[in-house]
Amino acid sequence: MSSWLGGLGSGLGQSLGQVSGSLSSFTGQISNFTKDMLLEGVEEVGDAATELQVSNFKLAEVESAFATQKSEYDRLRKLHAELEEKFEASEIQIKRQSAEYRSLLQQKDVEISHLKARQSSLQEEVHKLQQSAQSASVGPAVLPVTTTSSTSTSHTASSFLTRPSGSHHGFHGDEVDLSDVLWSQQEINRLSTEIMRLEAEVAHWRRMSQTSAGTGAGNGEQGEILKLQRTIKELRDKMSHEVDEHQHELAALQDAQRQKMADITRRHREELAEYEERIEELEEQLQSGVGQATSSSDASKLLELQRTLHSLQEAAEHREKQLTELSASLEEAQQKQASLKLERDEAQEENAGLLQNYTRLQASVAELQTRVQEQEVKALQKAQLDNEIQMLRNNLTAAEKEIERLKMMAEVEPKEEVEHADILELNTIIGALRQEKEVLEQEKFNLQERLKVAEERIVNSGDESVEDESVSVKDLKVELERKEKVLRATEEERDTLMTELEELDRQNQEATQHMISVKEQLSGQLKEAEAVLQRMTAELTASSEQKRTLEQELETQKEKMGKSAFTLNELHMAKQQLEQTVKDLKDKLEHAQEQSQDTCRQVAELKKELREREEQLSAIKEDLKQAAERRNETEGAKEELAGKERELSDLRRELDEMRSSHEKVVTKDYELEMENSRLKAECEQRQGKLEELARQLKESQASLNRTVREKDTRIEALKLEKSQLESELGQAERTLTEQVKQYQQTIEELTRARSMDATALQMEHERAIRLNQEKDMEIAQLKRDMEQMTSDHRDTNEMLSITVAGQKQLTDLLQEKDVFMETLKQNAAELQMELENKISAMNKDAETLKQTLEEKEKQLGGMKEENSHLKEEIDRLRDQQTRPQPLAEPRTLDIITELESEITQLKSSRNALEEEVQTLGRTVEEQQASLLLSQQSLQAQQSELEQAHARLQQTTLNYDRLIHARDEEVTRLQQTIDRLSESWGRANSPAVQGEVILQEDKTQSLNQENGNEKHDLSKVDIERLVKGIKEKETEISQLNEKNLSLTRQLDQLVVSRDEVGKLSQVILQKDLEIQALHARVSMGGGHNQDVIFLQQQLQAYAVEREQVLAVLNEKTRENSQLRSDYHRLMDIMAGKEAALLKLQQENQRLSNMSDPSGNQEMFKETIQNLSRIIREKDIEIDALTQKCQTLVTVLQSTGGEPGASSGGVSSNQFEELLQERDTLKQQVKKMEEWKQQVITTVKNMQHESAQLHEELIKLQSQVSADSDCSSKLSVDYARLVQSYEQKEKRLGSLSLELAQVQQTITQLSTTKHVLLGKLDSVAQTPEVIATQCSAATLASDAPTSQTSLPANSDKLQEELSCLQVQLAEKEKMIKTLQENNHRLSNSASISESEQRSQVEEVRQVRERLEALQRSVREKDLLIKTKGDQLIQVSDALRNRENDNEVLKQAVTNLKERALILEMDVKKLKEENELVATRSREKESEFRALQETNMQVSLLLREKEFELSAMSEKAATVEKMLKDKEQGKSGELNQLLNELKSMQEKALLFQQERDQMMMALKQKQMETTAVQAELQHMREKEQRLKLELERLRNHLLEIEDSYTREALAAEDRETELRRKVALLDDKLATSSSAVENASQQASMQVESLQEQLSGVVKQRDDALAQLRTSQEQVNQYAVSLSNLQMVLEQFQQEEKAMYSAELEKHRKEKAEWKKKALQMEDQASALQMNLDEANAALDSASRLTDQLDAKEEQIEELKKQVDVRQEMLEEAQRKLMNLLNSSEGKIDKVLMRNLFLGYFHTPKTKRADVLRLMGSVLGLSREEIDKMLEEDGRHGVTGWMSSWLGGRGAQSVPTTPQRPTTGLGLNSSFSEMFVKFLEMESTPSLPAPKLPVYDIKPLGAPPPGRTSGVASSSTTGAAAAAKRTDSNPFLAPRSAAVPLFAGSGSGGPGGHLLMKPISDALPSFTPVPVTAEASAGAVLKDLLKQ
Repeated sequence: MSSWLGGLGSGLGQSLGQVSGSLSSFTGQISNFTKDMLLEGVEEVGDAATELQVSNFKLAEVESAFATQKSEYDRLRKLHAELEEKFEASEIQIKRQSAEYRSLLQQKDVEISHLKARQSSLQEEVHKLQQSAQSASVGPAVLPVTTTSSTSTSHTASSFLTRPSGSHHGFHGDEVDLSDVLWSQQEINRLSTEIMRLEAEVAHWRRMSQTSAGTGAGNGEQGEILKLQRTIKELRDKMSHEVDEHQHELAALQDAQRQKMADITRRHREELAEYEERIEELEEQLQSGVGQATSSSDASKLLELQRTLHSLQEAAEHREKQLTELSASLEEAQQKQASLKLERDEAQEENAGLLQNYTRLQASVAELQTRVQEQEVKALQKAQLDNEIQMLRNNLTAAEKEIERLKMMAEVEPKEEVEHADILELNTIIGALRQEKEVLEQEKFNLQERLKVAEERIVNSGDESVEDESVSVKDLKVELERKEKVLRATEEERDTLMTELEELDRQNQEATQHMISVKEQLSGQLKEAEAVLQRMTAELTASSEQKRTLEQELETQKEKMGKSAFTLNELHMAKQQLEQTVKDLKDKLEHAQEQSQDTCRQVAELKKELREREEQLSAIKEDLKQAAERRNETEGAKEELAGKERELSDLRRELDEMRSSHEKVVTKDYELEMENSRLKAECEQRQGKLEELARQLKESQASLNRTVREKDTRIEALKLEKSQLESELGQAERTLTEQVKQYQQTIEELTRARSMDATALQMEHERAIRLNQEKDMEIAQLKRDMEQMTSDHRDTNEMLSITVAGQKQLTDLLQEKDVFMETLKQNAAELQMELENKISAMNKDAETLKQTLEEKEKQLGGMKEENSHLKEEIDRLRDQQTRPQPLAEPRTLDIITELESEITQLKSSRNALEEEVQTLGRTVEEQQASLLLSQQSLQAQQSELEQAHARLQQTTLNYDRLIHARDEEVTRLQQTIDRLSESWGRANSPAVQGEVILQEDKTQSLNQENGNEKHDLSKVDIERLVKGIKEKETEISQLNEKNLSLTRQLDQLVVSRDEVGKLSQVILQKDLEIQALHARVSMGGGHNQDVIFLQQQLQAYAVEREQVLAVLNEKTRENSQLRSDYHRLMDIMAGKEAALLKLQQENQRLSNMSDPSGNQEMFKETIQNLSRIIREKDIEIDALTQKCQTLVTVLQSTGGEPGASSGGVSSNQFEELLQERDTLKQQVKKMEEWKQQVITTVKNMQHESAQLHEELIKLQSQVSADSDCSSKLSVDYARLVQSYEQKEKRLGSLSLELAQVQQTITQLSTTKHVLLGKLDSVAQTPEVIATQCSAATLASDAPTSQTSLPANSDKLQEELSCLQVQLAEKEKMIKTLQENNHRLSNSASISESEQRSQVEEVRQVRERLEALQRSVREKDLLIKTKGDQLIQVSDALRNRENDNEVLKQAVTNLKERALILEMDVKKLKEENELVATRSREKESEFRALQETNMQVSLLLREKEFELSAMSEKAATVEKMLKDKEQGKSGELNQLLNELKSMQEKALLFQQERDQMMMALKQKQMETTAVQAELQHMREKEQRLKLELERLRNHLLEIEDSYTREALAAEDRETELRRKVALLDDKLATSSSAVENASQQASMQVESLQEQLSGVVKQRDDALAQLRTSQEQVNQYAVSLSNLQMVLEQFQQEEKAMYSAELEKHRKEKAEWKKKALQMEDQASALQMNLDEANAALDSASRLTDQLDAKEEQIEELKKQVDVRQEMLEEAQRKLMNLLNSSEGKIDKVLMRNLFLGYFHTPKTKRADVLRLMGSVLGLSREEIDKMLEEDGRHGVTGWMSSWLGGRGAQSVPTTPQRPTTGLGLNSSFSEMFVKFLEMESTPSLPAPKLPVYDIKPLGAPPPGRTSGVASSSTTGAAAAAKRTDSNPFLAPRSAAVPLFAGSGSGGPGGHLLMKPISDALPSFTPVPVTAEASAGAVLKDLLKQ
């Protein structure tokens, strides 16, 4: 079963791998196919006829093969379907049969147990009846013999019949056959018949006893007594004979047991020898591997190792000579060390050999386990036999005690002593054997560990050869020392055991002389029990050693995990590099795409120009056609033939030139198209490669994640197994301690027994038997535990093998990844080179295209000139032509048609290119637009919502206006209502779900128009408004809810994107942390704690990564769902909006119908519709006229001349060309559609490949789970088979015993009533159990239903709350509407007071409003009821969903099977479609190419033909001239006729040749298509063959399994039939024996009645014998006293023995205690390690949390730093602008103040003011001093003239001065001002840099000023602080006086003017100062401000 599942899994993996491979290579195949087909189309084939034949032949072959393959495929598909159906049917049948068999088996087991119970009760009753009969018939002297015999027989019967009930619990598998059931049925029938027979015999004996009692009372004669005495003698003889037979049987059983024990020991020794040989082989291989791995530096260590090995061998040679081979192999290894250094290349092969040996070892271990299980089965059988024998012995001993108590008393004492001695000997032997087995198994496991270490070393030899070898050498030394100690200890123990064994053998020999065969059997049974205990203990030790090996393997796996983590890190680094390269490539690709787009634009422009030129060409050609028609009409005269021919030759030359130029252009265009297509194909290939690379990277990541998960799961499983093993060890230790206690108790009881009497000894004997039974029970429990241990061991082995395989796969994967990375790098480099080359080539192509365009323009100019010339010539020819020229005209028409065909081809190709370019552009635009769609749609929805709200407000305002306009007329009211309806129609636009109600309104309004036209329309409008408003309100609420949900979804999308980014950052951080930890590990060295810590961290990170991946998957899925919902909602919205617009239009139309203004609008609309229809008709007429014109030209060309056949031909060709053009256009459209389909299919296939990959992962997990289940099932199956065999054997033994019982039962009789009562009691118990089970299940089901209720109730409460909120909103809306309606009604009543006729109508309106209110209330009630119904429906839905989930699971299981077949079918269909599309594309391309080639070749040939014709004409003309001179006119006419005929023949030949060439090329096309199909068919054939082989193998496997099962069933049937035949024979013999026995019994009864009289006579003799027997009793008493003396001596000897054994037991107990303490220490150490590891994990988690927090803080700080940096840059920019703008500018106000200040200051201080002004103007001190001197000389006018002639002042913000009036004030201000200016002019220190946190952001300015001012002030301050040479008066105000406290240069002790302005102070604006006001007053005003 497991192999079949494995095969299925592998097949699935292969098929899925093929699918992914075919998908990946699909795009590459398309591009290669297009390239090959284009190249093949360009090439010309030589021998066409032969190739045609070959291709036809091949085509036929391929078609036949395809047909056969198709039929084969269909047949196989049908077969597959049938097999699947059969398989499912067979599975169902098997399940049903297995269930039936199980139920049958249980019934049969119950019946067997009932029958056995009934049989035992019958036997007991028979026994009682026999006793009563014999007591009645026989005297008291004869009674003991009969009782003993009866008891013995009954006991034997019961022992043979009793069968353990627990044995039937094994039949739970499906493997039980029908034959077994039939056999059990036959057995039951046989047993029931036997019971019936026994009941009949019981009745017979009961009657006999009654009659015998009656006769015995009557008769007292001596004859009867003599007869009874004779019968008693005969019975005694029989008894003695039976006893002898039993003794013989016991002896035979003992011999058989000894033989079996000898066989077991021999087998054990042989297995030990085999193990030792294997161990030696493994050590040899180990040594060879170590020898290979070791280098020359390790020679000294090797020598030490060899010495230790030599010492070990010397120690082992004393016991086992087979270790000598080890030393020989070591010596050989020393000799071969030099050669092995050279042979390191062969290490891999030896590795494989080691792995094979490892597998062999595992197989041998499995075989050993099977053998052990067989031995256990045999031991169980022996135990059962021993139990039965024991029961027989007990019965025999009881009988013997009753007959001869005195004799038995003498014999029992030495027997019991011997028994105690045997127990002690057995204990010692068991201990010795146990120790030997432990030593050997330890050696075996040590060697296995060495093997594994060697394998790991060989694998890691390249990386760490020297360090690992040194470590391994040390480990080997330690292990060798330990082994030496163990060997010495074992040798010492062996010696002691041998001495003890010899002593015990002597004692045994002495004891066996005194012991009876029964006691020997008991001792044998004890030995077996102890052997079983020994095995159990040995297996426990083996399991502990296995645990150690598993721990070692765990450590090695951890090391490998570390290495794999390193490699993973490297892979991640490489992956990042690759991603960078991929990004670079993508950037380059984008550049290339942009360039290609530019080129495409240029190409499009060029194509437009081409179209214009071609249109011009077509116009020229039409003119040419008209000229040709005119030529046909006008028939020129013969006189101007020569002139016409010259003109024609000129025209031909010009046409030839035009053609040549046109052909050049065509070829260039074609080359450009080819290059474009090639570039596109290469771009597609690149994209495909990039996608493949991305996919492979994803797959590698997924595979790595998978391997990490698998490793984690395996490690966890191993940990669980470890914990299980520890718990089992603890249990085993507890059981051992309990056994030790039990042994001590038995020893104490034995010591007490020495001082007791013979009766006490007998009691102790019975107790020992009970103890033995308890031990048997314990043995059974231990066996069960052993089976569990073996199954666990197998599971662990399987897990280990899986982990080894997984590690191998990992290493292979890593190697493949390295190779793949190298190839990726190479591909990236190649791609870069190719991209650069292609870009250059594209630029060149663009240049060439431009050149060709220019050339074409030139050619067009020439063509126009030629056209004008031709027109003139045609006009001349029209007048002068008299005769037609049949040769020239058709040619020109043919040329024209050819040109037209070429033009059509060019147009089609150009259109195709343009469409391709457009599709490429569309894809780019769609990709860009898809990103912006969601945002735009959201904004649009929000804007629509706002518009809706605005419109609602407008409607409310309009209602208010209506209320205010009460006094207006009815016409005014109607107009306002119309406006309201229009605004309401506008407000309708965002509605979604109001279509039905609006339609109802529409119908109502139409009915009113038709039926109630006389009524006023105001009522209808009011009603419509009321209804519409309500509906709109509901729709608006729904729209609001939908918009809210959409905004939430968009927020979720944004959040999910942010989360994805964060998660990716977290993953990168975790990878970096892992790398850092690995580096720390490599630095740390061999600290185990660090290693464990890192491993635990790794596991935690792997779990986190899995969680992250799961979150990512969920987010992507949610994104896709939200997008799909969003698109769906958008579609619905668009549809609803369109419907609403239609309804609005209709409403407007209806409202316009009511008044005359509306009629005018309707007229306008109708006029617009009519104008639109007229335009469409005009367009259609134009198209039809164009078609008519083309048809007319064709008809004119055909019907120009009925006589000329050539004209008809040309018109036909023209029609054909037109048809071909149309067909070509259709084909081009189809090709475009196919192309889009192919692109979509490729995308779908990519999506499907991703889905398939996920499904593959799921299938792999399922397969692994199935394999685990299959392994468990196989284990259970093996157990069931063993139990079945055991039961068969037991049944055989039971049948034998039943035959014996039938012979002995002939003397018994019984009662039925007790049995029936017992059977009833037995039958009642299972019913009670069943009722209990059902009650339990009901109790368990109850809470689950209760738990599901609260969740539903919560949901319902939420829904109810939502509904209540909606109801409240609706009620509010209704109230507002009611108020509006009341207002309307009031206004209507006031307005209609003038018109009494309208009062009734208003009342009707009010009634309708009340009806509407009622309907609203009813709707509210309906909503409530609907809410209740909703709740009920939701409950029902939940139940349905639960049912659906159950069904979905079943459906998914079925779908998984169906998907595989569907995938295959889809693949085939898609391949067929792709092949068809490809073939069509290629055919169209090839046809185009063919046509161009054919036309070129035809043109060339025509030119050649025309040349030859012209040369011939010239020759004929010359001849004609000569003939004219000579006067031979007749000959001239003949020559002309011949010429014409020759020309016609030449034309015919030319046409035939052209047709042949066309046919040839078509055949070539067909051959290429056929070859492509051939290749495709071959590939299909290969795939189908592979599938066929797989299916055949699968079928063969299934058939093999079925045949095997059938053969096994047949064998079982034959065996069972044979058994049935044997049982029938036995039945026949037993029935005959029973009949004979009954006849004999009747005869004996008659003889007994006759002999009764003789017995009476013999009674007197018996009395005499009694006296003699009393004398003998006295003698026996004397002998008893002697025997008691001897017993006391024996007891003294036994005391000494017991004391010695007690000491041994105490020693053993002390050893066990030591072991227990060691185990406790180990457990505590492990617990410590665990605690440390947990603490480390906690700290690691804390660290990671802290790291995350810190990283988040760092990111936030970085963002703040970026913001501040931007602020700084902006401030610097502004400062620089200010500086640039303010440099060289002086404030006018400042200069005015300075000027005024000069005149206000005293004359003594004016020089200072002038100096200040000079410094402001940038004058030096020297110049100022000179000016002052001149001032002193000349006065004020001198400096004024010089100063005013300087710079002009410019306006800068002021720092206003305060000129004072008094002297004291003047001096203080000037001094202060000078100081201030000096402070500002001196270079200040740079402003202290503020920390990042203290910078105020732009958005938070100080309270007294705007942000702009603050920022400018700060920047100004900073700039002022930075500048050193700048003048303070040239700087702005904010620079001169800093606004912030930190940036000023003045200290704290400076003046108030020097101090900076704080945030609280306001900033001042410059104040203009008048000449009258003083500066001091201005300063005071400023200070007041």
